Amino acid sequence: MYGRPALPPDFVSLPYANPDAPKGGRIVFGESGGFDSLNPFIVSGIAPAGLTAHTVETLLGRSLDEPFTLYGLLAESVVTDEARSFVEFTLREAARFSDGSPVTVEDVIWSFEVLGTKGQPRYATAWNKIATVEQTGPRSVRFTFKAEDRELPLILGLRPILKKAQWEGKDFTRSTLEAPIGSGPYVVAAFEPGRFITYAKNPDWWGADLPFNRGQHNLDEIRYDYFGNGGAVFEAFKAGAITSWRETNPVKWERQFDFPAVQSGEVVKSVIPHSRPSGIEGFVFNTRRAIFADWRVREALITAFNFEFINRTLNGSIPPRIDSYFSNSPLGMTPGAPAEGRVAELLEPFRDALLPGALEGYALPVGDGSEANRRAIRRANALLEEAGWSVQEGVLKNAEGQPFTFEILITNGADDIINAATIYVEGLKRLGIEARVTTVDSAQYKERTTQYDFDMTHYIRSLSLSPGNEQTLYWGSAGVTEPGTRNWMGMNSPAAEAMIATMVAARDQDDFIAAVQALDRILTTGRYVIPIWYSDVARLAHRRELKYPDRLPLYGDWPGFQPEVWWYQE
Repeated sequence: MYGRPALPPDFVSLPYANPDAPKGGRIVFGESGGFDSLNPFIVSGIAPAGLTAHTVETLLGRSLDEPFTLYGLLAESVVTDEARSFVEFTLREAARFSDGSPVTVEDVIWSFEVLGTKGQPRYATAWNKIATVEQTGPRSVRFTFKAEDRELPLILGLRPILKKAQWEGKDFTRSTLEAPIGSGPYVVAAFEPGRFITYAKNPDWWGADLPFNRGQHNLDEIRYDYFGNGGAVFEAFKAGAITSWRETNPVKWERQFDFPAVQSGEVVKSVIPHSRPSGIEGFVFNTRRAIFADWRVREALITAFNFEFINRTLNGSIPPRIDSYFSNSPLGMTPGAPAEGRVAELLEPFRDALLPGALEGYALPVGDGSEANRRAIRRANALLEEAGWSVQEGVLKNAEGQPFTFEILITNGADDIINAATIYVEGLKRLGIEARVTTVDSAQYKERTTQYDFDMTHYIRSLSLSPGNEQTLYWGSAGVTEPGTRNWMGMNSPAAEAMIATMVAARDQDDFIAAVQALDRILTTGRYVIPIWYSDVARLAHRRELKYPDRLPLYGDWPGFQPEVWWYQE
């Protein structure tokens, strides 16, 4: 995205992959919930884990050791101009789908168009910025852009390439249990909807000897088993049915990993550090609901969230709190500090529309750590009164006499989140607020969040060191009414969209960082999410036969790390 790739043209493998890793073996993951579709590219249906990552390839592949750098995969070369007003890809002559047919320019053009017009909303943003598409050679295709966006060549390089002939005469927008024909290292070997899916290594995979792939995709079989909840998955791991487990609770990591397989060394505990942003996780307000439209109400509910007590109760106070969307990285704002320099310049034109703290400085409220949290409750009560709410006979009501009540929607099996929400609900009673926790299965959860049919829900957005076009899908105003975006909070901020436009147009790192820091201030002071905690390490427990390189990537345990660079060795 900026500067030059870190690896030379004749690189042997990615720096965090072991080119001499042995081949063979299997890994078994456990998932909560289920799936009912094998089309992961559309809004309808729930696709199984790993389908795109293991079976479908893109024109370029991402290195996890650089903020945003791509190397050739299906494409042997990429050409663009200094302004990045176009991009031209030339396919590798050897590129093949799993059925042996060649990957063609026709497949590329069709994939881009069908995803951009019929796929999930995240694909449409880039497609709508393309002015023309033309085949420029037997294996070459050029995309010319109608909008300035320096990230577009990279975004297009990461679009999945599907086989056009497979979909002729079929409705791409309908859920199906027919697996897509991809060119990736694995094929779907067996599945039972809602119970399991197995991916088997394709012995004729065309890309096994590419430098980008050396040391990757070493396992013969990758399997995902589905269970009713996270507790059942953990029990299956303890029993040996699951061979890798990602633990998010640091207290559980310390206290519950003493079962016989750990004591005997059959299971190994690995801690993987990373240098990526915290992202945002917590409870998101649906501002489409009138009850959450006032920022003072949202600030009051953030203030009433007793983070210090909840974190100590559930996590032993080990994980730090998320300060802002890009905290734990140079892209994050400094909590409490006023905007300065280029950041202040970018925000100044929107001064009248920004919420308090964006320019002056903002930090999350801090509780006293007690269960009562009286000082925070008093502050929250004052904010609610400013917003027109008052306690009447022990119940918080507005001027029309309507009580303050809402639902927190959570998917089944998210035990830590359910526990945090339950403690929060009890604390809200001190304000006269009646909140309730509702748990639903994964299918209902997806349907309701797709349609924004919730008051408050659990929310996660992982963010990279090179944010770009995807931020429009996360925070763009189209998501206020358009279903299926990731703008669950329903925010409509011209200032945020202007910062995103500045980010993707930036030509040097300083301007880019300033734009992201400005966006971070807009998002954080928007009070759209009650932030909880994040982990600056990943905690992976796995069978001792499963191994990974000593050299870890910049992004640590991130999609593309496990199982991609792992191997099996007795």
